Amino acid sequence: MRGNGKIIQELEAAFMGAGWNVIKVVWGSRWDPLLARDTNGLLRKVMEECVDGEYQNFKAKGGAYTRENFFGKYPELKEMVANMSDDDIWRLNRGGHDALKVHAAYAAAMAHKGQPTVILAKTVKGFGLGKAAEGQMVAHQQKKLDEEALRAVRDRFNIPLTDEQVGKLSLVKPADDAPEMKYLHERRQALGGYLPARMNKAARLVIPELSSFGAMLEGTGDREISTTMAFVRILTQLLKDKNIGKNVVPIVPDEARTFGMEGLFRQIGIYSSAGQLYSPVDSDQLMFYKEDKKGQMLEEGINEAGSTCSWIAAGTAYANHGIAMIPFYIYYSMFGFQRVGDFYWAAGDLRTRGFLLGATAGRTTLAGEGLQHQDGHSLLHAATVPNCVAYDPTYAYELAVIIHDGLRRMYANDESVFYYIAVMNENYVQPALPKGVEEGILKGMYLLQTGGAGKVRATLLGSGTILREVIAAADILARDFGIPSDIYSCPSFSELRREAIEIERWNRLHPGEPAKTPYVKQALSKATGPFIAATDYMRAWPDMIREWVPGRFVTLGTDGFGRSDGRAALRQHFEVDAKNIAYAALTALAEEGAIDKGTLKSALAKLGLDANKMDPQKA
Repeated sequence: MRGNGKIIQELEAAFMGAGWNVIKVVWGSRWDPLLARDTNGLLRKVMEECVDGEYQNFKAKGGAYTRENFFGKYPELKEMVANMSDDDIWRLNRGGHDALKVHAAYAAAMAHKGQPTVILAKTVKGFGLGKAAEGQMVAHQQKKLDEEALRAVRDRFNIPLTDEQVGKLSLVKPADDAPEMKYLHERRQALGGYLPARMNKAARLVIPELSSFGAMLEGTGDREISTTMAFVRILTQLLKDKNIGKNVVPIVPDEARTFGMEGLFRQIGIYSSAGQLYSPVDSDQLMFYKEDKKGQMLEEGINEAGSTCSWIAAGTAYANHGIAMIPFYIYYSMFGFQRVGDFYWAAGDLRTRGFLLGATAGRTTLAGEGLQHQDGHSLLHAATVPNCVAYDPTYAYELAVIIHDGLRRMYANDESVFYYIAVMNENYVQPALPKGVEEGILKGMYLLQTGGAGKVRATLLGSGTILREVIAAADILARDFGIPSDIYSCPSFSELRREAIEIERWNRLHPGEPAKTPYVKQALSKATGPFIAATDYMRAWPDMIREWVPGRFVTLGTDGFGRSDGRAALRQHFEVDAKNIAYAALTALAEEGAIDKGTLKSALAKLGLDANKMDPQKA
């Protein structure tokens, strides 16, 4: 509230202006006798004139203050309360704390037809805390109550505790056969059960085999496609599946064509409760914008909050409606966790199940868009939600394995997790699934490529589109400097970290049993350092596994603001291109004494790197 105004009046005007029915619950029952005696309207006049700041004072400073500063504004009003004690005046209650008034308001709201109803109830900050905090600014900061304050609360609400029990902070629970307990249980049964409760009656779904995504597992040959295009093909395949196709809910805010999803317009239609009341401008095209009462795609317009709420509604349908739905919400990655992060946190708390696809993800993959779209931190945001499983895949086969595992975990195994997957709009050849890497993809890393023979060598790690820069860096090191490199694809540094922390906890709590080894250590146990990791995200993303990397660990990332330029220039600017990755490996080798530090200056010149270039995180 603002002390100089009357928030209830402001809200009433706003809601009435929007066509709502407004019910105000301002004054409690103890005011009723006074209002009945207010034949000349003076009491109502004072009520209207006083602002919210004054009303806070009347509750915080007691009955004597209220007598003089509220009723004392007119002699007639002061005379009206002459037979009331200061305590009686202080006990004059606000409507929001009067059960009878609140019940009457709800009854009136339920009976009202033709409009939505809002109930505006006036309450007191710190209600019930008495002198300790009632009506006072400190109410939200009050950490504890002393015994005197606790006894005052006990007396005020007639709580059956002795002084000794109050001092021990004892709890009160009525006997099971007490009238109030019987009433509460009866009401809960009448309302459908106890809260909190999750009524998960949804049947588990029959998930297709991984092989059903054959086209994405076999590679694209010479054809270049993006991982976003790969996702659309996977989604299309799922929509055709006889077992779960009807359960799939594609959701887009406004970028369906940007993501290559216009083919779904004709296939499944865009849901509209009114159908299509117009002829779309692209009606002469094969893939025109088709709205339909039976449409399956949700297109929410430029409304990330609304789209997210639709995703949550579908993702919690298994608990709320007994139907397991599979929502896939795809959007520009910069407009996800950064814009509606509270919704994603709530989604985790609600045990939402489904997929979030952060498209055009990464700081350098959406050329030319600058600050508006260039996302280098969504994967860090995702890692903060305990049941969000986040990945940054490079290849279509990685994406297929991840989505298949998500379907298995959420809809066959009944796990309450949700997935955030970064997908890009950069086209490149998609290779076939290497044999036996599925487990590594899901755990977060696997050996992609082994370098040739050589005593001096490095290990390079990468994810997303920057993995391709890592591969190019390995070629530079081998061709120009005679240094072989092993390459690991790391689709999820956060999953690697979570597993490592879980293993450490297990080891800590089981001192008498053989210690387990985190997967990061297992995967890198035979690798030769130094280890260089590069991604299209802030360095904090790969830094998540630093503790378990068995050697010198150098991370490269896109710390700093995005800017408008082409992909090659952006990667050079953020120093995550192949040349900078190769030079980082040379520097780490020199620091370990594996190569002569004197070669670094010549390497800078050979690679065409500017040692005096501005630091990108400060640019």
